[in-house]
Amino acid sequence: MKNILEEIIAVKERQVELEKSEVPVSELEESALFERTTLSLVASLTDKQKTGIIAEFKRRSPSKGIINDKATVEGVTKAYTINGASGLSVLTDKAFFGGSNDDLSVARSNALPILRKDFVVDEYQLLQAKAIGADVILLIAACLSPQRVRRYAAFAKRIGLEVLLEIHSETELGHACDEVDMIGVNNRDLKTFKVDTNTSLGLINKIPTNKIAITESGISDIETIVTLKEAGFRGFLIGETFMKEADPAIAFADFIRKLKAKLE
Repeated sequence: MKNILEEIIAVKERQVELEKSEVPVSELEESALFERTTLSLVASLTDKQKTGIIAEFKRRSPSKGIINDKATVEGVTKAYTINGASGLSVLTDKAFFGGSNDDLSVARSNALPILRKDFVVDEYQLLQAKAIGADVILLIAACLSPQRVRRYAAFAKRIGLEVLLEIHSETELGHACDEVDMIGVNNRDLKTFKVDTNTSLGLINKIPTNKIAITESGISDIETIVTLKEAGFRGFLIGETFMKEADPAIAFADFIRKLKAKLE
């Protein structure tokens, strides 16, 4: 029986093959956004004047179903930007998360680095990411070999994209390579979708010190952020905490206000 991640990857591989037949590489390279100078998420996360929050826009997930199908990507990402996010994350997977490439292109109106949150299984998706306005791509260790991570990361760097490697265990740290800029610890096991922020705390001292450490998933309160920050994390990817509210913009602004008060 397939786990959730295997099911997602199987669907993604078929989807990418279809997209490659519909939009050739030459068309991606000719898009208006392909030649833009990308923004650095690394620089934003190392700026001590910023919050370190990578605020995510997503409509639904395999584990929670519909999270918010009313809020607009334009309105939410603008609010994230105005209220102090260090970066944006936009889900572009349609089948399981209800996202689209257009969502990221709309979010590109904001002057913040944007992570394309998707499941990369082909180099074509890296060119696609550049063409829709992404600054950072995600490589997930759980569904890629170390060799493919290195190859995709090197390709991403050549076209001006930063690379976030996502891991869930110490074993997956073996996927890290020079071409990776950031290492994210996903507190959600992508095979079972169970969440535990202790996953991040258990791995922080094993992450190479020359990589920016990011913690992802299951972060819903200020105290957790403080604990993870003190442990050494520089980035905090949060989405569901804001998106599950009727007005994610208000929820984010309130969260940032409380976080800044706590850190002062």
